[in-house]
Amino acid sequence: MRKLDFQTKILLISFALTVVLSLIIIPILKRLKVGQIEREDGPESHLKKQGTPTMGGIIIIIAITAVTILAYFYYTKQGDEEMARNILPILCLTVGFGLIGFIDDFKKLVLKNTKGLRPSFKILGLLFISVAYIIYLLKGINLGTDTYIPILKEYITIPIWAYIPFAILVILAGTNAVNLTDGIDGLSSSVTVIIITCLAIIATILGVKELVIFCSIVIGAVLGFLMFNMQPAKVFMGDTGSLFLGGVISGAALYLKMPILLLVIAIIPVIETISVIIQVLHFKRTGNRFFKMAPIHHHLELSGWRENKIVIAFSIVTLIVCTIGLQII
Repeated sequence: MRKLDFQTKILLISFALTVVLSLIIIPILKRLKVGQIEREDGPESHLKKQGTPTMGGIIIIIAITAVTILAYFYYTKQGDEEMARNILPILCLTVGFGLIGFIDDFKKLVLKNTKGLRPSFKILGLLFISVAYIIYLLKGINLGTDTYIPILKEYITIPIWAYIPFAILVILAGTNAVNLTDGIDGLSSSVTVIIITCLAIIATILGVKELVIFCSIVIGAVLGFLMFNMQPAKVFMGDTGSLFLGGVISGAALYLKMPILLLVIAIIPVIETISVIIQVLHFKRTGNRFFKMAPIHHHLELSGWRENKIVIAFSIVTLIVCTIGLQII
């Protein structure tokens, strides 16, 4: 009960700190004119968002880092040094991804370099951090290459030469998928917080304490950020936040040995990614667009759906598939 009590307290602390930081940092972003740049071919309703402070993911990162360090010292003081030690690597993975997103956002929005971080540098950075995290899982805590197959409800052992590229693919695909989902007020925040809550429940069932605590911290921070990210959004997370949250989801799934489950519980980011792939391939083959605009949430907007309707619909779908995911593990 005491552990559950600490988990609840740490979530509330993370939520409160994020709200306070938002009240401080959003005005600073406004003064620095770190504003959203909308696509000219995008939904007309998005034009009014031009100039809304973005790069707000830095708020989430600062709050989560501070509260995770607090949790680290708490468990160290309690004498649970293994728990304290294990909570840091996933923080490093996710913050590393967030910093790459921050550099990209900073170059685009502050330095006014429309190209941002060069794609090759971006991929190399993400790849380096991914490999370091995977090596930690395999060598640092000897997690092994066992991977859970939902529905069959059994583990298969993947050869290490196949597991490493597979794990890298999971992380890079996960971060990219969440990045594509970020395009409507509150959409990415709402969908990811449900997915992370599902992963936290699974971690609780499996007794993976460090992941329960870290996910609780992330949930509190994302909910705090969502207070300012709901329509009409006062701040956007930018690549800083979306890459960070993508890292949380994919990193946690690998830690739990359940990356394949993401095909179920993260179906919305998966569909968003598939819609972009279909759009690109169809355009290259025919010269015409398959969707009015990709990712698919923009297609729905141009088809007459209101932003709030899309967010609610996608959140409900995520809630349903996460419930299914919990049933098939």
